[in-house]
Amino acid sequence: MTALLLARAQFAFTLSFHFLFPAFSIGLASFLAVLEALWLKTGAGVYANLYRYWLRIFAVVFAMGVVSGIVMSYQFGTNWSVFSDKAGPVIGPLMAYEVLTAFFLEAGFLGVMLFGINKVGPRLHFVATLAVAVGTFISAFWILAVNSWMQTPTGYEMAPNGQFVPGPSWLAIIFNPSFPYRLVHTVLAAYLTTAFAVGGVGAWHLLRDRHNPGARKMFSMAMWMAAVVAPLQVFAGDLHGLNTLEHQPAKVMAMEGHYQSHPHGAPLILFGIPDSKAQRVDYAIQIPQASSLILKHDPNAPLAGLDTIPAADRPPVGIVFWAFRVMVGLGMAMFGLGLWSLLARWRGKLFDWTWLHRGALAMGPAGFVAVLAGWIVTEVGRQPFTIYGLLRTADSVSPLAAPAVAASLAAFATVYFAVFGTGIWYLLRLMHKPPEAHEAPPSAAPIRSAGITPAPQLAEGDALPGTPDKETE
Repeated sequence: MTALLLARAQFAFTLSFHFLFPAFSIGLASFLAVLEALWLKTGAGVYANLYRYWLRIFAVVFAMGVVSGIVMSYQFGTNWSVFSDKAGPVIGPLMAYEVLTAFFLEAGFLGVMLFGINKVGPRLHFVATLAVAVGTFISAFWILAVNSWMQTPTGYEMAPNGQFVPGPSWLAIIFNPSFPYRLVHTVLAAYLTTAFAVGGVGAWHLLRDRHNPGARKMFSMAMWMAAVVAPLQVFAGDLHGLNTLEHQPAKVMAMEGHYQSHPHGAPLILFGIPDSKAQRVDYAIQIPQASSLILKHDPNAPLAGLDTIPAADRPPVGIVFWAFRVMVGLGMAMFGLGLWSLLARWRGKLFDWTWLHRGALAMGPAGFVAVLAGWIVTEVGRQPFTIYGLLRTADSVSPLAAPAVAASLAAFATVYFAVFGTGIWYLLRLMHKPPEAHEAPPSAAPIRSAGITPAPQLAEGDALPGTPDKETE
């Protein structure tokens, strides 16, 4: 257990915890904005009830995402100081832009979103909710720009001291070749993660009370999102894969399990056990020439294998191979559940098919597992480089002794499981409680203005318009 391996394990551990929360908060912030917009438009109390229900969950998720993200940033200075020194002139400003734009926007309006409904009025409160939703997207924009530049570096120059410094145009750095594909793929994954989490919660409550209006509404909205976004994600993932084949072919070879080149069409290996020592996939279940058909749109097109890559530059095949199959398998299951929900909706049985609800409940955590698997493919598939093809991971680590890194890793593991384990338990407690079943109508007739139907303000102490008072609750 070298310092390098321990530093990589520590970053992977903290990243795995952290990425769960932004993946949820990005989609959940947009979901809240849609709920409040529908409430302002229609005045229906069910939307206000659901807004209040998910706002509490969003507040906890957002807080845990911020805390876990701050911890990750410190590791650039402690465990990866050489990387920070060499790449800092490029990635430092990009991460600062994320703070100055996204984080300040979110922090500035989050308080209004959580506590300001009685202070600013429903329309301005909706602006605050929308600002937080936009802020989560801007945050994803900058962070993915950093990561994409590390995957496909462009627009840089090399200083005499070995640092990567910006070239004439920052646009070439930000909009590097993989950035548009990674941004779309990741944001859609966040929306799917939220859709299936919301759908799983709705299904849980439908199994207990299929007449609960809040459970019916959230389940219906989640299944619409699954049915629409899952096919888009399949298309976006295909484009992202083609882009990766062009710029990071070794990663795709590891994903496909292609140790050897295939001059006359490569098979699609569905399952198998990669054996990197023997340079083969044992017990492979494969479809002849299908990989060439998918990647080259020609079943007879040749595909190079890892035998064309120097051994020192090859990524770990086993981890990438299986993580990719987990991601794709869950993605296809999401697609299938979306189609199943469309069939139930067409038959008028969306709230009556118990097995559909059980399937949605089982798929509730699927988005979180899929995004983690996708990031494993992205990050492990880039190895042995931190900046692809230019800076090796072994040359990026701080000059630390292994016991020092092991001690901090043990401390992180202890604190993370205690703090974030408690946070996740509390989130599950919030989700276990059913949404308010009583749809309290607005206390005054809606007043239409410019196509908006605002609901009235609350009395002091109430949570949201269109919801029961505290004694009723």
